[in-house]
Amino acid sequence: MRPLALITGASRGIGAAIASALAPSHNLLLGGRDDALLRDRAARLPHARPLAAELTDHAAMAAVVAGIEHLDLLVHSAGVATLGPVARTPAQVWRDTLEVNVIAVAELTRLLLPALRAARGQVVLINSSVGLDAYPNCGSYAASKFAQRAFADALRAEEPGLRVTTVYPGRVATDMQRSIRAQEGAEYVAEHYLRPESVAAAVLTAVTATQEAHVQDISIRAVPAASHGHLQ
Repeated sequence: MRPLALITGASRGIGAAIASALAPSHNLLLGGRDDALLRDRAARLPHARPLAAELTDHAAMAAVVAGIEHLDLLVHSAGVATLGPVARTPAQVWRDTLEVNVIAVAELTRLLLPALRAARGQVVLINSSVGLDAYPNCGSYAASKFAQRAFADALRAEEPGLRVTTVYPGRVATDMQRSIRAQEGAEYVAEHYLRPESVAAAVLTAVTATQEAHVQDISIRAVPAASHGHLQ
């Protein structure tokens, strides 16, 4: 039987690349907000179907995952980032960032824990280099990624039957990175950053590890000649 994977943020960027990497071996549930984009993505992949819901609408998320009884892999790839110095970051930005990057991650995992336990499955969290080292103008985003790291560590300790992997990429050539560069008032040059497919390959390494191996943390950066800054 093909294993089942649910990927959030699967309509574009890193999430879409992860879906493509897993498609040859997994049945896929493609999570995200935009039903049309998810349907288009699912149509391009074998054994894939869309799972449209707003991550921060916890009742809606509970409804769409209610029928999942056996889940081999949950990949948290969705996220948001709003830049700015602490002095000019209002409370609502902190709330919105933590809601998507931490609370939604924790709640979706909680809802799916029975299915993950039944499969002795794996949870993969796409974090960021700023989940290891915070830099100026990314306070709310870095705080959310530090919290996501703590969540992963706690989950790993509490659920010894599951494998829990955190991936820490540097900057990645995605629409999110384009938005970050715009917020920084700087040029977006895709060639300076990791490709989404490179992050997906790292995820695949963790997912395909031998049964006794638990890949807990992966850091991945662009090679020095192509690197450019710190934020994912």
